[in-house]
Amino acid sequence: MHSSLIVAAAVLSVARAQTRSEKRGLVFVPNKDSPEDNKIWVQDGSDLTWYYNYGTTPAPAFADQSQSDFEFVPMLWGSIEDTSFLDSVNTLIDSGRNISHVLTFNEPDGPSQYGGSDIDPSKAAQVWVNNIIPLSEKGIKVGLPACTGATTGIPWLQEFLGQCSQLISTDGNDKNCSYDFVTIHWYGNFEGLASHLGEYSAAFPNKTQWITEYNFDNQDLETTQDFYNTSAEYFDRLDSVSRYSYFGSFRSDDSNVGVNAVMLNNDGELTDIGSWYLGGTATGVQPQSGLAGRNQVGVLLAITLALIGGLLI
Repeated sequence: MHSSLIVAAAVLSVARAQTRSEKRGLVFVPNKDSPEDNKIWVQDGSDLTWYYNYGTTPAPAFADQSQSDFEFVPMLWGSIEDTSFLDSVNTLIDSGRNISHVLTFNEPDGPSQYGGSDIDPSKAAQVWVNNIIPLSEKGIKVGLPACTGATTGIPWLQEFLGQCSQLISTDGNDKNCSYDFVTIHWYGNFEGLASHLGEYSAAFPNKTQWITEYNFDNQDLETTQDFYNTSAEYFDRLDSVSRYSYFGSFRSDDSNVGVNAVMLNNDGELTDIGSWYLGGTATGVQPQSGLAGRNQVGVLLAITLALIGGLLI
């Protein structure tokens, strides 16, 4: 390729990635060994407007952030036997926090060893009736359970809604369990993502979508970056997508979705994707660079020097 075309292509790539969007949020996965990373997401100029942390309590790291600036969205992660989620959200509201949305059930169709909450639809329906319907009646917008990207997701949700409707219906008075938005997870290529969103639109029409975990995991860096750029642009222009949160707010060595699918390198510096996601420009920071890489180099250097020393004796 001619050098001027290479430069033009690079400029176009950076320009496409350097976008801002009120839809972007944070899947907050704190690193207890590097708490300084927490402040990266709320630094001046950050594009993020909301976050969730798989729990019912706001993260202490963001205690100085107002709900209007950085909205905390509670999640009912898995099965419970009581109304503790309802009670926790009501406590937040009573303390003055404006809770306007809640998330429910993290990957209930997925096994626990892979992070799923692994709940039978009938059990989830009872938990929903006890904890979610009272919040919905207060005007809080609720999301359908966040199933995996597997083919089990939509059937699980359909059975769940059927079971839930049975619980609230009485003789001669059929009712449907209502929800305000659909929550989606995806770990695959862009074509599959677009198809998946279409399937959810067909199964649950006239509802907005939140993509609360997504990435193209375990790919080379160029493929990972291309996926991020294409998907972010796609979400931003789709009216049906109201919010999205990229799964990768951690360091490369801590990643369970591949070393390149992250927003921080091993020194806690923003990678290109991390900076783009916050609305900034490319940093040129390689995901696998940093402390771990330098340690490896140091070990190799020590071994080399030892070998040289042995030869000189």
